[in-house]
Amino acid sequence: MKKLIVIAGPTAVGKTAAAVALARQLGTEILSCDSRQFYREMRIGVARPSDDELLAAPHHFIACRSVTEPYNIYDYSADALRLAESLFASHDTLLACGGSGLYIDALLRTPARLPDPPADLRAHLQQMPLDEKRSLLHTLDPDYYLRVDLRNPVRLQRALEVCLTAGRPYSAVLADQPAPQPRPFDVEVRTLSLPPDQLRSRIDRRVDDMMAQGLLHEVESLLPFRHLNTLDTVGYRELFAVLDGTDSLDHAVAQIKLNTWHYARKQLIWMRKYTSTPITHNQ
Repeated sequence: MKKLIVIAGPTAVGKTAAAVALARQLGTEILSCDSRQFYREMRIGVARPSDDELLAAPHHFIACRSVTEPYNIYDYSADALRLAESLFASHDTLLACGGSGLYIDALLRTPARLPDPPADLRAHLQQMPLDEKRSLLHTLDPDYYLRVDLRNPVRLQRALEVCLTAGRPYSAVLADQPAPQPRPFDVEVRTLSLPPDQLRSRIDRRVDDMMAQGLLHEVESLLPFRHLNTLDTVGYRELFAVLDGTDSLDHAVAQIKLNTWHYARKQLIWMRKYTSTPITHNQ
């Protein structure tokens, strides 16, 4: 049976280096599951693999689209599955690497087709305090309210988006989805981990490195596209405020570090749902 090994973990933990080393050992190729590394115009702020890493092992879904080209988990699921089946013709094992939970999920199982909310609704819900989101979900979908992790703002946000866009409870929309089809390969999920203080230190160093590499200039080059949801991303939205003159550079950099840490913690929560083989990466 063919096997897909997924290298998962929070941002800055060292997934790319670990995946490249394993790909070289196995003589195989890597499918990226990072939802922002797809885009050619985003390089520094998304920690795209270096030129040396890209040469060391074949990568797919890296810098393959423009930020102006819509791409979602449904497109990725179909494209990645088709590519994996093609690559399995010459490899017994493939690797997938990334920290975007929705895209890893989309590779491992066909995602449910859920309605996309209008941009103004999404923005309104993003500004809503967590307690208000909980209360609204309790009103709109009491069944899902009893099952969801009420501490997870991403799950609350998505459920509310579907409720308000579809005009039906989120649980009812999910119940109408066809059963997920099994993938024609075995899956092994490996997670990279570090103690929290070490991970946060690595995040801070990475942000400093990004700024030294020219992240502010990269963000400035993307000003014409800032309205796109793709660019509503940590490391970009904070520097847009600097370019607008509404924040100082020092404060924005501190916010990038803090928001990246918050994002890493959400990634750690997402990884708990998989039965995985923990491995610690200390390089």
